[in-house]
This record gives sequence, C-alpha cells and structure tokens, in this order.
Amino acid sequence: MNSRRPESFDGLSYRGREDAGYGSGFPPRSFNTSGGAEHPQWVTTPLDIPGSRNLHWGERTPQYGAVTPPAPGANNEEAPLGTASAGDQLNRFAGFGIGLASLFTENVLAHPCIVFRRQCQVNYHAKNYHLSPFSVIVVMYNVTKAQGPRALWKGMGSTFIVQGITLGAEGIVSECSPLPRELSRKWNPKQIAGHLLLKGLTFVVAMPFYSASLVETVQSEIIRDNPGILDCLREGFGRVVGMGVPHSKRLLPLWGLIFPTISHGVLHYIISSAVQKLVLLVLQKKSPSRPNAESSDSVQSMLDSYFPELIASFAANLCADVLLYPMETVLHRLHIQGTRTIIDNTDLGFEVLPINTQYEGMRDCINVINREEGLLGFYKGFGAIVVQYSLHATVLQITKMIYSVLLQNSA
Repeated sequence: MNSRRPESFDGLSYRGREDAGYGSGFPPRSFNTSGGAEHPQWVTTPLDIPGSRNLHWGERTPQYGAVTPPAPGANNEEAPLGTASAGDQLNRFAGFGIGLASLFTENVLAHPCIVFRRQCQVNYHAKNYHLSPFSVIVVMYNVTKAQGPRALWKGMGSTFIVQGITLGAEGIVSECSPLPRELSRKWNPKQIAGHLLLKGLTFVVAMPFYSASLVETVQSEIIRDNPGILDCLREGFGRVVGMGVPHSKRLLPLWGLIFPTISHGVLHYIISSAVQKLVLLVLQKKSPSRPNAESSDSVQSMLDSYFPELIASFAANLCADVLLYPMETVLHRLHIQGTRTIIDNTDLGFEVLPINTQYEGMRDCINVINREEGLLGFYKGFGAIVVQYSLHATVLQITKMIYSVLLQNSA
C-alpha cells in the first residue's frame, strides 16, 4: 500500500520525519547520520516541513551534513533578537520551499499515478498490463479527456484522513502500552520486536479506513454521486460493524485481511528504513565537510544539506514500492473484493468495468493471478511507478536549481 504514496501501503505506512527532538517532516527519515552526542532515533511525529526551522548560524541542524563554522577571527557574538540577516532568512526560505516541493509532489502531484496504478492492480480483466510509462500516459490522458481532470485526483482527501488515523493510532497505542515508538542507537532485539509490533497494531487500526480509501481512489468517477470528505470515515466504521455500506457475499472479513495488511506494511517500513540508512551513509562518505569555505560556498552548502535526506527518502520509498509491488497487487485485490466497485477500463480509458473476483484468501489470490495472468500479472500498472518517481525526481531537481540561483545571487 504507498505516503506518497498511499506512500506501497500508501495510506497505512506513515512516511514522516523520524528524527528525535526535531518534529516530523515529510518524506520519511528513519535515520540520522549527523555527528554529535545525541543518539539518532526512529520516531513518528506530526507532519512538518523539513528545513523550516533550526537554520540559524551556530545552531545544530537536523539536516544531513555539517554546518560550516565561522571563519577564524570572525565576531562570534550572538546577534540581537529580530536582527537576522537576509542570508539567514533566505536559507530558511530555501529549506521551507524544498520541503514543501517534496511534500506537494509526493502527496498531490503524484496522486494521479497512484490512482491509475491501483486501478490497474485490481483490474483482472485488463489485457494491457501497462508495464511501460508511455502506455500509462496515453490512457491517463484518455480518462482525463472523457471524465475531466477530477477523475485522476479522486480519493486524495481520504488518503490524508488515513494518514491522520495512522498517526493518531500510533501515538495512542504507544502511550497506552510499553511498546516503543522510537529506537535509539543502542537498540536490542526486544525493542525492535516491540517497535514492529506497534507498527503492526497501527496498520490494523487503520485497515478498514484504508479499504474505504482504496475504493474511493479506484471507483470510476462516472458512477460517483458527489462523494463527501468524511465518507472514508463513515464507510470505514461501516466496514467494522457490517452496516451502512452495500457489500456482496464475496466480501472478505477483516480478520482475513490482517495478515497480508501487517505483512505489507511492516516489510515496507523495514525496507525503506534500511535503504534510507544505507544511502545516507554512502552520501556522507562522498561529501566531505569544507570548514574553510567562503561565504557563497557556505550558503550553497546550506542548500545542499537538505538534499541528501530527501534523496535517501526518495530511494527508500522507491526500493520498497518496487520490491513489494506484487504483494501490493494481491493486497489491493483482497481489499476491493466484494465492495461492488466499478472501475475505469484501463485498456482504453473510455469505459467502466465491475470487479467480481472470488478469491478465498491471500494464497488463493496468488495462485489465481499466477495461473490466469502470469507472473507479469503481479506487475500490472508498474509503468505508473516509473512516471510517479520520475516526476518526483524532476520536481526536486528543478526546485534545487531555482533556490541555488537565488542563494548565489544573494551571497
């Protein structure tokens, strides 16, 4: 399931900043490689924009990379309150803008790719598997032409609701139990097991609401009747109590979805955390500090210090989404079964199709897909992943270039 991505177990696994003592940011940062006496931790806290605070000279920043110290003989006295230089303000603005661009791209701009990808995954009728990004773009254009741009941004509000429920559930469970919400460097197997158990319980709590959000994102806009913002909550509670939502007898019980839901969510968290740590370590070795840099280089280094963490987060989410794509396909088919959902025809983009699967469980779903659609059936809509992350990388690079020019001109 995918953040950004309902980032993938999008709606369930929260990809937030996980640096203790800083607040949370988006995208996820499960590890901190900055030097210092503090122990780096994994933590999940409310949403924030990375780079929007702690950027004054002389302060310890949570971003990757060391801050350039002042030149020898410079005046180290603290400036009076409210007299920050224009360079400091521009550095703060640059960090805020870069973080905001990443947040906007992953949650808003990439949402059409998430919608189309999920539709391809649950469409067992499809003859075109859309393994190439070019076919994805063509059909997405046809859907927009037939139904309007709104058809590709449906369900976006429900994905934010699921993220909020996930954060709230994790906080409540961690406060009411001894399960650790964060892990320090001196972790032990017991703490790891407790931390992963906390993640698993969080996914279970958010599971019925994720199912409702999934229906909203794949349901064709042609048959939708002015959906409300809180329909995800109403249908999620209806899924729990078995009332208020029209379902067929093929609907799988929630207890039958617990194992695949927890498996996908926990594995996505483990893979993304491990890859992010590895990428940060590699980038740290490739970028030695420059203590005697000039002022212009110092300003540029402040800008560059934000990007290693964003790159690490980008690579972590990409690896997790690619490696777990077959499992995500199975999971989405199990969640959507029996919900009487009608999706767009992903072969052409001009018609609609009903979902009438009859899987008995996770194992049966895997066997049926392998027998009737082949191994590539698990990768239906994979081209949308390529489009999504290519778009994300492009926006980040353009944002970096713009702020780099602004900072160089102000130096």
